Amino acid sequence: MDIDLQDLSVLLVEPSGTQQRIIQRELNSLGIVNVDCVNSAQEALNFISFSAPDVVLSAYYLSDMTGSELLHTLREDEVNHEICFVLVSSVTDIHQLDTVRQAGVVAILPKPFDANDMKLALKATLSHINPEAIQIENAHLEDLKILVVDDSALARKYIKKTLVSMGLDNITEAINGLEAVDILNSSLFDLIVTDYNMPEMDGRELSAYIRQNSNQPSVPIIMVTSEHNKSRLAAVQQAGVSAICDKPFEPDNVRQLISQLLQ
Repeated sequence: MDIDLQDLSVLLVEPSGTQQRIIQRELNSLGIVNVDCVNSAQEALNFISFSAPDVVLSAYYLSDMTGSELLHTLREDEVNHEICFVLVSSVTDIHQLDTVRQAGVVAILPKPFDANDMKLALKATLSHINPEAIQIENAHLEDLKILVVDDSALARKYIKKTLVSMGLDNITEAINGLEAVDILNSSLFDLIVTDYNMPEMDGRELSAYIRQNSNQPSVPIIMVTSEHNKSRLAAVQQAGVSAICDKPFEPDNVRQLISQLLQ
């Protein structure tokens, strides 16, 4: 059964008592009262082992590990790997944040954040918890073949989980563009979802190959990336990408993109 915003159970991982009170006050203002607070990553993991929340809100800098390491630990947990995770942090370093995006963070909130930032992050959380199937006229979703290309196993797992929640479960995986080319030479696909930054052959090179040299040049391509360099993104678009989707991989945005591309 679908849950509403007010029904969310939240675990807040924040070493600062002041920040705990500020964030809890913002959550309460949205009608969320089921909030538990811990000070460290290990306390969070101990709490989750007994009672998994709907979403973890975590600072980046904790006493025993970073928020990124906590997220990766959760994603590798066979039982609790699907828990939604929101990072609340003043960190702006691209490389630090990229490891969080790769592991499937639902949202990254800045410090300080405003009430609308928090509301948007929690709405994204709800879209993961209450997934909606894609509705495409005259299409059988189980027949749609999708190729997911990403060098991060965690990112592939997260993208695949999101697609499956929408009713798209006929998915093939590739670890980079070169492997994707081999797969494309022997199989036809209805949609390709690819990362940008990959070794051997990146997403731009893969897209250019598909458009210019493959036997399926018109297949829709969605580029999923945390890249914000305008000149690089322009090069990606020139290579023939159908749409660019930011990491985090938000279900509502992706559902709309796929519906438009596959109509």
